[in-house]
Amino acid sequence: MTRIGITGHSNLSAGSAPIVRRALADALAPYADGDLVGLSCLARGADQLFAEVLLDAGGSLEVVLPSVDYREAKVRPDNLERFDGLLMRSALVRYMPHRTAGRAAYEAANETVLGTIDRLFAVWDGEPSGGRGGTGDAVAAARTRGVPVDVVWPTGARRE
Repeated sequence: MTRIGITGHSNLSAGSAPIVRRALADALAPYADGDLVGLSCLARGADQLFAEVLLDAGGSLEVVLPSVDYREAKVRPDNLERFDGLLMRSALVRYMPHRTAGRAAYEAANETVLGTIDRLFAVWDGEPSGGRGGTGDAVAAARTRGVPVDVVWPTGARRE
């Protein structure tokens, strides 16, 4: 079984979504030969694209939600249908022991993902997070732990 986690930008431009989707599909292809499990917090952008590509490849989706109120507090109304659809298709949903979304909840979710994967895909433009818990920080944490990181940032990808 191969367990792959995702970290990435939530603010991908609309034009970047199909480019990133293709790049994620290409990156997942070598692992889609059987027992593939993907871990995602289902944030909009990279996390949801990864979850969709993973499911399309026949993988099993495990969701790690940072807090009990994550859906209500953080999922935008225009993203609810997509979020709920992915949540319903997941094989497992874990809630971190936080009632409210916030820095501690996000750090706990990232730690859970990093502690249970074989490798990390990062939809990342290479810019540092500055210690604010962003994609760059997740990449640094994975590398510190010795978790292999595959950076997925295809030509033409942009953030809003």
